[in-house]
Amino acid sequence: MAELQGRIHSIETFGSVDGPGIRFVIFVQGCAMRCRFCHNADTWDCSGGTLRTPEDLIAQAKRYRPYWGTDGGITVSGGEPLLQIDFLLALFKLAKAEGIHTAIDTAGQPFTDHGPWYDKFVELMGLTDLVIADIKTMDADHHKWLTGVSNANIHQMLKTVSDFGVPLWIRQVLVPGVTDDPEGLKAERAFIDTLKTVEKVEVLPYHTMGAYKWEALGRVYPLEGVKPPTPEQVQAAEAILVPGK
Repeated sequence: MAELQGRIHSIETFGSVDGPGIRFVIFVQGCAMRCRFCHNADTWDCSGGTLRTPEDLIAQAKRYRPYWGTDGGITVSGGEPLLQIDFLLALFKLAKAEGIHTAIDTAGQPFTDHGPWYDKFVELMGLTDLVIADIKTMDADHHKWLTGVSNANIHQMLKTVSDFGVPLWIRQVLVPGVTDDPEGLKAERAFIDTLKTVEKVEVLPYHTMGAYKWEALGRVYPLEGVKPPTPEQVQAAEAILVPGK
């Protein structure tokens, strides 16, 4: 039997924003979405990356464990981790055997609520301590324009994670003129309020630091000229989305 390997884009050994505490962040290669504001377009190609085994990655992560404190652990981001669910299952089984806190940073594709893939997802949620998800936008047509895919299954995934009792962090990238419509943000807040396990809601200001990657890939950056939001715009979005603001 062939050795199970994952396609890995890169590793961050001292991540501080992708989950609680200090994190060993594994960025996987491959994504089915084509978000217009993506700052990691170099992770899209599902045939790229470096092949690594779960055992190899856990061994590397454990070298940094003394720095994690009581809250840190491993986060798998991307790209899209759920596209490599067999690898993710194997990795998290090893992590939980070592008592390591596990988090997934996902956009929700390719979630489905039936069939063999869903059975694996159910098992994966039993090994997952935190799901971090970016809603992007609530409107179905706008989501298709913004990302190239529907958001119906993404919303269903979030409901499923919540029903399983797995903690959620919700993120919203705030892009002026694209994802900052107050009515859209109010609809998102109403949806978030239906989820039972949301621990944190974050508004992430859009930035252009990944635009150069599009040019390097021979692609036209679709949000050319769009500027990051002002502090006032971020505060206005937080007032709608973030409980207690």
